[in-house]
Amino acid sequence: MIEIDDKIINFLNDCEKECKARFDEIDSVEFQNQLKVLNAFNKNKIQSYHFIGSSGYGHNDIGKEKLSAVFADIFHTESAFVSPLISCGTEAISQSLLGILRPNDCMLCISGTPYDTLKQVIYGVEGKDVGSLKDYHIKYHEVDLVNNDFDKDRVLKAIRKLKPKLIYIQRSRGYSLRNALTILQIENIIKIIRSVSKAYIVVDNCYGEFTETKEPTDVGADLVIGSLLKNMGGGIAPTGGYIAGKSELIELISYKMTSPALGVDTGSYEPGYKSFFEGVFLSPHVVAQAKKLVLLASLALTKMGYTTTPKIDDPISDIVCCINFKDKDKLVKFTRAIQTASAIDSDTVLEAGEMDGYEDLIIMASGSFNQGSSIELSCDGPMREPYAGYLQGSLSYAHGKIGLMNAIKSIWE
Repeated sequence: MIEIDDKIINFLNDCEKECKARFDEIDSVEFQNQLKVLNAFNKNKIQSYHFIGSSGYGHNDIGKEKLSAVFADIFHTESAFVSPLISCGTEAISQSLLGILRPNDCMLCISGTPYDTLKQVIYGVEGKDVGSLKDYHIKYHEVDLVNNDFDKDRVLKAIRKLKPKLIYIQRSRGYSLRNALTILQIENIIKIIRSVSKAYIVVDNCYGEFTETKEPTDVGADLVIGSLLKNMGGGIAPTGGYIAGKSELIELISYKMTSPALGVDTGSYEPGYKSFFEGVFLSPHVVAQAKKLVLLASLALTKMGYTTTPKIDDPISDIVCCINFKDKDKLVKFTRAIQTASAIDSDTVLEAGEMDGYEDLIIMASGSFNQGSSIELSCDGPMREPYAGYLQGSLSYAHGKIGLMNAIKSIWE
């Protein structure tokens, strides 16, 4: 049972009042994004028979085709590849990079070191040939951010020197302490890149979809990639990922997803597509709920003396609140309390453990209906200094607030 002291309830209610103006802004963004999604459904004349799946090769799978068309219209792109067979965002990114890049090509990441699970995709595993970029003799370089923004001078210098085929941007913070990159920041750097290069610009859009009224492809990115276990699945899609962008890139990537002989038209999913259509339709609302929790958590924990991002007045471009605990025990207590306040597996006692793709032990609260769903209320963090926790998601703001109250209770002093 979840029991919260009146002092914590009153504290959070007072914080909530201070967030009112920002909550109104979030509601406005939700409205515009919901209209965009509805128009994509209407333009493609989605019918109930599009929910029906297929088997075998999946030829003439109208549901798959229509779902991809809806995503292409949401992102205002020429094409999209949406599939339940993509297990996670890391797989979608990995297959995209390996689909576009060839031996001796160069990839330049301009948002610093990517998220932990991509390191093996880039560098491989020492002593093994696992099919990483390095194993395929694809060159990789990166430029760090400066003051939470692109280092324009170093980016230009790197482009002129390296002549990359692909320029990569990670929109969300990963396990860093920075804020997510905003659409305006991405737009500004794309304009600079385009003054000197025709390289493909690819954005890891995970956690960022529908947090603003525009997406990276609206401001010049050639490709966006994400997971349906995050924003775009609305907490309903049981698995899957998406890739949206230029048709020539989608075609190349589809050859990697299936084979050069088959491409995008092959692949079935017999359970059907209803949950994927419904998930993306509800996504603008669910993302808005998660954003409200981000603001409330950030303000409350700042008042308690912790360093958080984003701040109450910062733009919000992902669904994550980073809390720098600087204390291993508090990270563990906070994360365990989020698990306790979950609808599923609430009696699980969390321990940090090894996870595929991560170098450090990870503690992860995810009492979710879909395993590992980050759009549902969750919290995780690597067991390394400065012992930061990453609170994210929430299918409803009310549940997120209850979970936050329970987590604050665990570290209240």
